[in-house]
Amino acid sequence: MRKRIVYIVLTVILLAVEVVITLFVHDRLIRPYIGDILVVVVVYTFVRIWIPDSVRLLPFYVFLFATAVEVSQYFNLVELLGVSDNRFLRILLGTSFDVKDILCYAVGCLLIWAVERKIRHH
Repeated sequence: MRKRIVYIVLTVILLAVEVVITLFVHDRLIRPYIGDILVVVVVYTFVRIWIPDSVRLLPFYVFLFATAVEVSQYFNLVELLGVSDNRFLRILLGTSFDVKDILCYAVGCLLIWAVERKIRHH
């Protein structure tokens, strides 16, 4: 139960940081890159609430999920689903494909993997 609480707290804090970045930061580094690196960490910590024991390939699965969402942007999923007028879903699903986002997801997942590995071997 203690691990779950840690991951709940981490998820809430990181999600709050993401919201602050989305609403108030309009630069060329933090919002487009750090925000994308951080988003996979948020997804990871959220999943760890429900799966508190370490899953060796979870960072890779999070990367695949994030990449799938990004690729769905290439195919205009928001428009295909008919939810382009829903601001929340447009933000959640995204509307513009960028291969740099996938690279940021990879960096974020590599950071997760490195931290998890360090924790396991500590």
